[in-house]
This record gives sequence, C-alpha cells and structure tokens, in this order.
Amino acid sequence: MKLLFTKTFVRDYRKLPQDIQELTDKQLGLLLSNPKHRSLNMKKMKDPRDIWEARITMFYRFTFQVADDTYILRKVGTHDILRNP
Repeated sequence: MKLLFTKTFVRDYRKLPQDIQELTDKQLGLLLSNPKHRSLNMKKMKDPRDIWEARITMFYRFTFQVADDTYILRKVGTHDILRNP
C-alpha cells in the first residue's frame, strides 16, 4: 500500500501542533505496516463515499479512502473533522 495526500490533508497537517504532526507520522506508518493495529482504532464511517477514520490521539483523527493499493488521506484534525469527512 501507499499514501496519497490530498491538498486538504496537507493544509490541515501543516496547522497541527508539532507534537501532533509527529504522532500523525507515527500512525500513518502503522497504517502502512499494520492497518489492524489497536492504536489506530480504524473504523468505517457512516458515509456513502466509503470513508474511514483512524485515531492519532484521544482528540485527533484522520480520514481516508482506499482505492486499489492506495490510502487517499482526506483530512486530519480534531473530532470536528468527522462531521464533514
């Protein structure tokens, strides 16, 4: 699998505090190496576009879609991003 970063994800990522950026990098590494890792708490959202969410910390999440062998990273931020993934 590989990662594809949308413009929205990159914009959101740059706004994150440095420590959350580092934790995001760690979690994205886990997504690539072991998508079933417990700390990701990955689950499919109730969205017709087949969007998934995964945990960075208790308060931060990222959303993505899966297409063939690619994770398309959509958004990253606090729980508020889950209202409009």
